[in-house]
Amino acid sequence: MSRPIIAILRGLNPTEAKAVGHTLIAAGIDRIEVPLNSPEPLQSIGILAEEIGDRALIGAGTVLTPEQVDQVADVGGKLIVSPNYDAEVIGRSVALNLQSWPGVYTPTEAFAALKAGATGLKLFPGVVAGPSGLAALRPVLPLGTLIFAVGGAGPENFGHWLAAGADGFGIGSALYKPGMDIAEIADRARQIVTAYDKVAG
Repeated sequence: MSRPIIAILRGLNPTEAKAVGHTLIAAGIDRIEVPLNSPEPLQSIGILAEEIGDRALIGAGTVLTPEQVDQVADVGGKLIVSPNYDAEVIGRSVALNLQSWPGVYTPTEAFAALKAGATGLKLFPGVVAGPSGLAALRPVLPLGTLIFAVGGAGPENFGHWLAAGADGFGIGSALYKPGMDIAEIADRARQIVTAYDKVAG
């Protein structure tokens, strides 16, 4: 069962990529992004793509340029997540048949991203918009638009976000922080999956 949860592994070190990837898969999380401001991110993405790419959607976060999209694709990444809307980044992702999830906050950004070909929208920062902000935005967007809440969304409030119209979530520090041991990552991942399954029905 694939859940609409993207694990954001900011700060991941290539030496732990394999173990963390297998741990997340075992817990039920099969979408993983390594932000490009992590140590040697392309190496980590390559390791994850090779190890679990047949069972998980692997890619990069904090992707800001078309050149970075190319680099991610070259190591086997298939997911491009950005904190912002950039038509060139979306266009390059689409051209390479990669999933494109740009960060948006306003209706203007949301419609521009969709027009550029985005796979779905990353509502960011979710903590500022809140479920009420999403609930106001959702009715004007085209039917079928996918929106993932990132920043301020977690197991304690999944239900509120889903009720407001969220399709999924990006989870960062609530799931992973640099230096965290595998047992704790596994425990957090299981708690997040359990909380999601409980409210998603």
